[in-house]
Amino acid sequence: MSKEARDIERIYATDEVVAKLRRLADALEKGESFRIQIAGERFRVPKHAEFSVEHERGDGEEEVEFQLKWSTAEADSDPEDDDPVV
Repeated sequence: MSKEARDIERIYATDEVVAKLRRLADALEKGESFRIQIAGERFRVPKHAEFSVEHERGDGEEEVEFQLKWSTAEADSDPEDDDPVV
């Protein structure tokens, strides 16, 4: 059963972002998958997710995005139920 499409952007307080990034960095450094909750939905990011950084500029604004991307088949084939929530 596939999950419903979702495209959410959530603003977090600085201390919440720091905590999420710190736990994310720890998981990346250890080569582990991790669980994260965003806007009420909790999911697991597999350890082999692709990490990219994007920079955009235009219309008087600049933006930096940190992005993790993976196939749902990869996430389903490598379950780890004890991952910490980021």
